[in-house]
Amino acid sequence: MKNKLLTLMLGAAASLVLAGAASAGTLDDVRQHGFVQCGVSQGLMGFSVPDAQNNWTGMDVDFCRAIAAAVLGDGTKVKFTPLTAKERFTALQSGEIDVLSRNTTWTMSRDTSLGLKFAGIMYYDGQGFIVNKTKHPNVASVKDLGGATVCTQSGTTTELNIADYFKSHKMDYKLLTFEKNDEAIAAYQDGRCDSYSTDQSGLYAQRLKMQSPDDNVVLPEIISKEPLGPVVRQGDDAWFNIVKWVYFALVNAEELGITSKNVDEMKATSTDPEVKRLLGATSDDGTAAGFGIGMGIDESWAFDALKQVGNYGEIFDRNVGKDSPLKIARGKNELWMNGGLQYAPPVR
Repeated sequence: MKNKLLTLMLGAAASLVLAGAASAGTLDDVRQHGFVQCGVSQGLMGFSVPDAQNNWTGMDVDFCRAIAAAVLGDGTKVKFTPLTAKERFTALQSGEIDVLSRNTTWTMSRDTSLGLKFAGIMYYDGQGFIVNKTKHPNVASVKDLGGATVCTQSGTTTELNIADYFKSHKMDYKLLTFEKNDEAIAAYQDGRCDSYSTDQSGLYAQRLKMQSPDDNVVLPEIISKEPLGPVVRQGDDAWFNIVKWVYFALVNAEELGITSKNVDEMKATSTDPEVKRLLGATSDDGTAAGFGIGMGIDESWAFDALKQVGNYGEIFDRNVGKDSPLKIARGKNELWMNGGLQYAPPVR
């Protein structure tokens, strides 16, 4: 009996040691380096794109800055690694990056067989098609693309989605794939294919960069579910919790009416317990109301992220929404209370 009890105790101790080792990893590395290493796209307007001075902007970029603000207190302490679709998972698995924030679709195989964990859905999207209406005036629907040649990027979910759609509708097609998205776009504009396919948000972004944007039309159908979100490595629950709850904080803040402009006032004057918990305001008994300590970071984690980056709605509007060149409607990315799908567990 004693031997059995000793074995159980040793096993429990070993589990705690392993858990501690796993939880110590990425957060300690980020603090040691002094920055968050963030994997992004090679350039997708609205999500992650560099300017001539290599200053990055976009929803995925802002999310990385929110993580840096929450963990390091400074949203500028981020280094961005542009990655192709083919490179992105290897870069995360190898530890080259701390988080992948690169318009990446959450699928079962990626979630279960690659050693990765998705921390949330930053953008609900779906795959679509674009055609040049001057070259193909009779194409008004994806169902008009029978026998067409379609260009897309390799290493993405688009290839299988196209195959499934055309097969289920008994339509012939030819697929041309390219490792880099710019190569696929160039082939489409050169007339090597009749249509280009990717997430519909990406179609609107790429359309603005084309030689004659008005000649190109995004077809109305969406043929897939593409929940896009940030990804971390499995086995590091502490880092996963931080990334996940930074996303939840952005959504909860919008729901509570907390913005980058009023966050100071809300922290100082709000009597709403939910607001005080989220912002780490001092409770009536003099203790901090936040939950940062439980994640191994400061109580001001959410306050810092919101002050420096803004809530989910602010991030959406300035990058892809009404305040951006893309002018994409919130749609499914509205808050649940407004008929959308954005919903976060409470901070309590």
